[in-house]
Amino acid sequence: MSTQTPHPTQHPYPQQDQYPRQDQYPQQGQYPEQGQYPQQGQYAGPTAFQAPIPSPAPAPTGSGASRGGWARPAAIGLAAGALSSLLTIGGMQTLAPVATTAPTAAAPAAVSGSASTTGWAAVASAVAPSVVSIGVTTAQGAGAGSGVVWDAAGHVVTNAHVVAGAGTGATITVTLSDGHRYDADVVGTDPTTDLAVLQLRNAPDGLTPIDHSATQVGVGDAVMAIGNPLGLAGTVTTGIVSAIDRPVATSASEVGSSQPVVTNAIQTSAAINPGNSGGALVNDAGTLVGINSSIASLTQGSGQAGNIGIGFAIPTAEVDLIVPQLISTGTAQHAYLGVGSRDAVATTDGASVTGAGIEQVVGNGPAASVLQPGDIVTAIDGAPVTGTWSLIGHVRALPVGQQVMVSFVRGSQPMSGQVTLGQNPNS
Repeated sequence: MSTQTPHPTQHPYPQQDQYPRQDQYPQQGQYPEQGQYPQQGQYAGPTAFQAPIPSPAPAPTGSGASRGGWARPAAIGLAAGALSSLLTIGGMQTLAPVATTAPTAAAPAAVSGSASTTGWAAVASAVAPSVVSIGVTTAQGAGAGSGVVWDAAGHVVTNAHVVAGAGTGATITVTLSDGHRYDADVVGTDPTTDLAVLQLRNAPDGLTPIDHSATQVGVGDAVMAIGNPLGLAGTVTTGIVSAIDRPVATSASEVGSSQPVVTNAIQTSAAINPGNSGGALVNDAGTLVGINSSIASLTQGSGQAGNIGIGFAIPTAEVDLIVPQLISTGTAQHAYLGVGSRDAVATTDGASVTGAGIEQVVGNGPAASVLQPGDIVTAIDGAPVTGTWSLIGHVRALPVGQQVMVSFVRGSQPMSGQVTLGQNPNS
């Protein structure tokens, strides 16, 4: 007889196609007071946020942990402290003196980090012309982020949260690696994946689009991050891919979305800091593997977050799915499974397995003929599903209409079934 142990929370996780309502999850500003839980995160610009992460990690020990303010990590299940989206140096408000400093032209790339056997100087030189600095100025303040040149027409890809405050009257400037600056307009944003596309006005000839042909990335692969951290354009750091398909949930309010931003991200040890948002994470061939978007941080309260060696990037495969839609229509469609779920644990073959426990199935929805309440989804096309955020991340990274093999446990019996993903009615 199987057992199903729900994740220790008082509220169910959101439906795959219907994200938290106010009576299901606390909204921005309604999270536990500091001292109750560790600061789950903050956009490295305006405001603090907290979001549940399904996979607990052990709290660090020793004096470093206490200095970092690791308060009751088990209470939220993420001992890594805070997830901070690398908005800008201050975002729409000034949080540091450098926030009001205009992005500078990139100096010859100075490489820091590891991987001594890789010719990083050559990689940095090749990639630098494809990475830009982005400045956003509004009546409320100024901030800076990063971006990548997507095509010769002058489209630039960045994070949605970098330009989230760029409403009427805002000015967006893009500085190329040679120091030339251009005004830019927002072509489209997709807050759900935290991606945005800009268009340079009077785009020059001879732009160098980023090579985004990489199809695979693996744990241990050498990578380089390049961007505009703290207003220091052209900064290059190196590290490795620490994990893939890492479920990362960040605040929706900072990107103007009613849905949480959930990504099955690439985790990297390359140093990433505020201002790196929207910049490139490339492999040792100089090919884009991800768009840098968020970091883990020990920061408590509303202080500025910084690098502790745990950064996250949106995988290129997901970027390739969303960006052409934004260029074409200004918006993006998203796949959905048509279920409501929560973190759960099942027992099969004498062992426990974590996954997404199905609580609701949308009638006549994509999964209606395969899944039923009580099932625990453990994989999508063979990729492990470790909880609800993981399930959302996997589905969101796939195109509408794609057929996937869903593995699940029903009772104590492992099962599987093919599902054709539908279009999320909320996208």
